[in-house]
Amino acid sequence: MQITRLSTPLSTNGQPPKVGEILPDLKIEKADGSIVNLSELINKPTLISVVPDINTSVCSISTKRFNSEVDKYDNINFYTISTNSPSDQRNWCAAEGVVKMELLSDEKFDFGKKMGLFIEKMGLDSRSIWIVDTNQKILYQELIVEMTNEPNYDAALAFLDTLN
Repeated sequence: MQITRLSTPLSTNGQPPKVGEILPDLKIEKADGSIVNLSELINKPTLISVVPDINTSVCSISTKRFNSEVDKYDNINFYTISTNSPSDQRNWCAAEGVVKMELLSDEKFDFGKKMGLFIEKMGLDSRSIWIVDTNQKILYQELIVEMTNEPNYDAALAFLDTLN
């Protein structure tokens, strides 16, 4: 997939799955360091916000924004996935007061590579939003082409409203 960072062209390692397709089987690291299959965490409709680096402004803003919306959606899981280590994520959550949504680490790039989101040149995953059902079927997707742009929160939340 072709994306940009500050208008500089970049490529991910492949093409992400499309709406209607099933998320690939992949492993992700939880805050406690345990490795789980992503499918184990998807026990209800789930919003997954993928951010390149939680310690950057746009990633921080988007994670805090979705964290502020969690209470409105009892029947929806909210996760943020970044390539930061679980330790970095725990420190960021503590510093920023993010306690409602769970951060998951793709420090080993399994998620990014299997999803076609991995930017090898930068060692980061491309920013994107995914909403999936309990069968991991992709219901909604936003691929942010310019890495420094925020996602369309209103569109993602409006879609969640149809599921809540």
